[in-house]
Amino acid sequence: MTVRAIRGATQLDRDEREHLFERTAELVQAVLDANGIDSDALISVIFTCTPDLTSDFPATAAREMGMGDVPLMCAVEIDVPHALPRVVRLMAHAELEVPRAQVQHVYLHGATVLRRDLAQ
Repeated sequence: MTVRAIRGATQLDRDEREHLFERTAELVQAVLDANGIDSDALISVIFTCTPDLTSDFPATAAREMGMGDVPLMCAVEIDVPHALPRVVRLMAHAELEVPRAQVQHVYLHGATVLRRDLAQ
């Protein structure tokens, strides 16, 4: 079994619970789809939010997607001046039998500017 880390991020238009859940679910599903895995392959997922997102936890959105048995954690990003606002990031650890260079990282909406080298 090979364990790989998968990165991803999305930007929200506003800090509202429903919107946070929608964008988080979209990001999680895009990571799963891009890497051809389902939630059974996930070992854990760490979510971070920029300090301007306080409406709810991204992990709650993942649990509502049926990931209640996957260890999930949320944290706040460093409050760097002039950083991109309203961003949810994730790092998923998964059983993924591909070379590290073939892991598909996912950056959505305005977050594509964070890692143009990794965004699809």
